[in-house]
Amino acid sequence: MNQNRAMALETETPFPSTNPVASRALSAFELLFGAFIVIGHNVFHIVPNEVIVLFVLGLASIWLRDGRWSAMGFKRPVSWRRIFLIALVAAGARILLGQFVVEPVTGFFWPPSTAPELANEITGNAKIALFALLLVWTFAAFGEEIAYRGYLLTRAADIGGRSKIAYWLGIVFVSILFGYGHYYKGPSGIIDSGIAGSILGAAYMVAGRNLWACVLTHGFIDTFAVIDAFFGWSK
Repeated sequence: MNQNRAMALETETPFPSTNPVASRALSAFELLFGAFIVIGHNVFHIVPNEVIVLFVLGLASIWLRDGRWSAMGFKRPVSWRRIFLIALVAAGARILLGQFVVEPVTGFFWPPSTAPELANEITGNAKIALFALLLVWTFAAFGEEIAYRGYLLTRAADIGGRSKIAYWLGIVFVSILFGYGHYYKGPSGIIDSGIAGSILGAAYMVAGRNLWACVLTHGFIDTFAVIDAFFGWSK
């Protein structure tokens, strides 16, 4: 089997063919319910943490409906080196875009985004920084990527039969939700996180719908943020 054929098999995530109308309707319901969970927790504080809820619901839904977690992109890539490179480029683009474009532009209209509470305790504190890195690579990199790009994006794409355009439209919708998932940061932070979600979604597509690219990208971005906070570079 040549490499192109292997890549095609790795990236293939066919839309379930049994009763497609009912399947798409169920996916639309799941997506709207997921949006309710995101807004309900972050804006109205009436439901538990959306990452934990969507992480559990997403893994269960993908397994029960699709029969394999590779349907949301959790699969061994053809080339780990390529995934690693995509993640590095995407992380670099997100950091540079945030620092030199998004923050200056949003600064004309709103105050700077509010940093997470833990960020204020990281400076010069190795123990807190290590704990933050643990959160980065578990709750954020794995938890948020499974919840948003893995689960919600897959269900958004289901509505359009998992066509390429359905995925890209899904990325827009899920990125908006991802922005509201960081509602505590204020308007500037919502926009910044929404753009970050778009870059993560783009990395997912460039990688052949492989979720490992998102996990690594997210981890690299937040690791840089922890290092930045530890040394106080931004200050």
